[in-house]
Order: sequence, then C-alpha cells, then structure tokens
Amino acid sequence: MEQTLKVTNVLSDPTRFNIYQYLIKHHQEVGVTEVAELFDIHPNVARLHLSKLEDINIVESYSKKTGKGGRPSRVYRLSDEVIELNFPHRDYKLLSSIALESFVELGEAGIHALYQTGYKYGSKVIERYHNGPLFEELTEEQKINILEDAGTMLGMYPDFQYNQDSTSITFQIKNCPFKEVASTNHTMVCKLHNNFLKGMFEALFTNVDLIENENMFKGCENCTYVAKLSIV
Repeated sequence: MEQTLKVTNVLSDPTRFNIYQYLIKHHQEVGVTEVAELFDIHPNVARLHLSKLEDINIVESYSKKTGKGGRPSRVYRLSDEVIELNFPHRDYKLLSSIALESFVELGEAGIHALYQTGYKYGSKVIERYHNGPLFEELTEEQKINILEDAGTMLGMYPDFQYNQDSTSITFQIKNCPFKEVASTNHTMVCKLHNNFLKGMFEALFTNVDLIENENMFKGCENCTYVAKLSIV
C-alpha cells in the first residue's frame, strides 16, 4: 500500500505524468535540457520531475558521454518496471499466466484455441469501440484513426502510416501491453498479440496480410508491422 500511495502521488502531477507518457510514446532516452525545452519548464524542475519518476522505479538514469568533452551528461529512459494499481489488489498477471499455461497443457488444440481467441477479441475491441457508421461506409483514413485510437486505449501507443500506392499500412507498437507475461514466453505471447492485431484489422478491412518486421523482444526498439490490405 505504501508503494501504491507513492506511485499515485508521483503521477498525480500533470507535467510529470506527461513526461512519463512522452517516454512511453517515443521510447528513447532523454536529457534534462530536452525535457525542459519540450515542456517549457526550468531545467531544475525537469530534473526534479525525472528524479521523482526514478524514485518509483518506472524511469532509470545513467551517465553518457556527450562526445564534446567535459563531464558525462545524465540521461533518462523507461525502466522495465510495470505499474499496476488495483483497489483492492487483483493479480491479473497471475491470472494471465494461469490461462496461458492451461492452453499449453491442452497441446496443439489448446494453442490453436488461444490464437483464435486472440483474433476474436481483437475484432470485438473494434466492434465495441466504434459506434458510428457501418465499417463499409468509412474511408481508409477513418478506419486507421479507429485503429490508432483503439490501440492507444489498449496501451500500445501505435503509430500508423497509410501507403495508398501499395494499399498497405506500416505501423509501430511502441509499448507492449503484454510485456510482463511475454518476458517468460515471448514467442507464444507475440503470436497471440499478432492474431489480436489481425482481428482488429480484419474487423475493418478484408483479408489482411499482417507481416512482422521488428520485435522488441528480439532487441528492436519497437515492434513494427506492415499490413497489406485487400480493400473491397
């Protein structure tokens, strides 16, 4: 409870929360001067905000040489810690691990069912999220906006780019919503996530060929994909 109160106190400051959101979205190291300029605050205030985030272990810092001589500068980046706040406490990570292991125990049929379920829930997210016109009546841009809004709501912080010439969408997933579960079995969880994404896309488009180009669990900065569309 003490740690929970500390976390809520640190993130209750709007500027501090926005700095944390910036780090999630851009997934790169930042210095005090950069944060000060981005958020129009004094460097000392930026340093204080970053130190507070580091105090609750969601940000880590280290010294880095600038290449210009002089003392190394201090840079900050996201840590691998994941914040989970529930009142009262509920361990959804444990529930996810139990569910995954149960599917695996069932063998190939269980694993197939896991991926199919991921696809189904991806479709349901889009269907529940959108209450406007029929999907067939939407433009490609409107569909991509739905995907981006839904992905952000799910904590993926995605970035989509539509290529009209190749009728494809290139996109990045900057934050893995299954990170902690995936750390012990990333191959299976990543394939589950891919099916989830495919379900999201095929709720809007027909017969999407989803290709993974980069995976953050293989040392890449983000997960990147190309979705080749079959637009009817």
